[in-house]
Amino acid sequence: MKILVIGAGATGGFFGFRLAQAGRDVTFLVRPRRAAVLRERGLRLTGLDADDVLVPKLVTPGEIAAPYDLVLVSVKAGSLVSALDDAAPAVGPRTAVVPFLNGIAHMDVLNTRFGTQAVLGGVVKVVTMVNDEGDIVRLDPLAMMTIGEQDGRSSPRLREIEQTLAGSGFDLSVSSAIITAMWHKWVFISTLGALTSLMRGTVGDVVAAPGGERLGPAILAEAAAVSAAVGRPVPAEELAATAAGMTEAGSTDTASIYRDVAAGHPTEVEHILGDLTARARVLGVNTPLLDLATMNLRVHQKRVAAGSRTTLPR
Repeated sequence: MKILVIGAGATGGFFGFRLAQAGRDVTFLVRPRRAAVLRERGLRLTGLDADDVLVPKLVTPGEIAAPYDLVLVSVKAGSLVSALDDAAPAVGPRTAVVPFLNGIAHMDVLNTRFGTQAVLGGVVKVVTMVNDEGDIVRLDPLAMMTIGEQDGRSSPRLREIEQTLAGSGFDLSVSSAIITAMWHKWVFISTLGALTSLMRGTVGDVVAAPGGERLGPAILAEAAAVSAAVGRPVPAEELAATAAGMTEAGSTDTASIYRDVAAGHPTEVEHILGDLTARARVLGVNTPLLDLATMNLRVHQKRVAAGSRTTLPR
């Protein structure tokens, strides 16, 4: 299968790197500035005692000549519409589109643009960042991908995609309830994002403060209540595992939304927390802690837009 990865950032760059490294036919769609960096340095994956370099196949907007078999969408939510405009020539009648954004709102955008038959659901879990040199830094061994048809069926194309993606240096699974899986990841990332960005520190930093061990589970309860209200309750064992992670002494875990704040960058506040709290209002679910974190990040957004920068420890 010919694979196009939209974006070569922390997430798309990692999974695209692994697929290309495993011999898959991978091309990255990137902006000219990112293309220049990748042509000069290569696509580099560092961290966890690894330093691997790949000479990637690249296209920039306007250079796509024919459809691809599989398009992996891995961009920030704020760049989604423009990225889909750039990638439109890559999506033909037989193309499968798999997004790896946080939240759910992007599914409406993709379904409207390409049709529900073209779009699968996707969840990835990886802890990476792009450093100042443009290299992808791996911060944790976690690397998982889950895909599935939106209606839960096992289709021939899903099996073909599974065969193509399998054995590429990350854990791959297929779900018959992918939208539910996306909701459950949304609960997790909203909890971790709200906790670390609101408190401006790692999970361990929060837990070390008096009473800090209660905050993560309290935020988790709010996010899980929203998911339950739409008919997608998080299983008790998954809730327990997430709560344990949010109260782990000494944990260095943070969320990408916190790392964006720490770097003085815009965040995905509206896509991750703004959308979740808006749905909570419609559903009649009270989310005071998530509301507070959302307001906090909106203030950060305004500061960034105005040219102000708050430097925080990474």
